[in-house]
Amino acid sequence: MDNKLLEILVCPLCKGPLVYRKEARELVCNADALAFPIRDGIPVMLEEEARKLAPEERAG
Repeated sequence: MDNKLLEILVCPLCKGPLVYRKEARELVCNADALAFPIRDGIPVMLEEEARKLAPEERAG
């Protein structure tokens, strides 16, 4: 994932910050408890493609 792209991407719902989880290949919005997948190096920033986070997956 390109660092410059990571700097400008925000959650499409709340416009909040995203956390990059390299091993899971996803961008996480803790505020909305959603994980957006990264497919072939491209973030899929669609709500219907996002995975709901379990409570234990949410960071601080």
